[in-house]
Amino acid sequence: MTADLRTLIEAAKRVEVSPQQRESQRRSFAYGNTSFENQRITREMVDRQAEKLAQAERAQGGK
Repeated sequence: MTADLRTLIEAAKRVEVSPQQRESQRRSFAYGNTSFENQRITREMVDRQAEKLAQAERAQGGK
């Protein structure tokens, strides 16, 4: 591993990700994996389902 790469890895360890950034990454991951298998899946569909899950979680007293 090069010194530059090691420096970048150490810097990345100190980055704090906001809840909004984490959710955005989660949705992007879900979209990327599902649309790969089924090209009819859209980002809008993933967003709708994520919102439904969040509402259900809030209704149950979750996050």
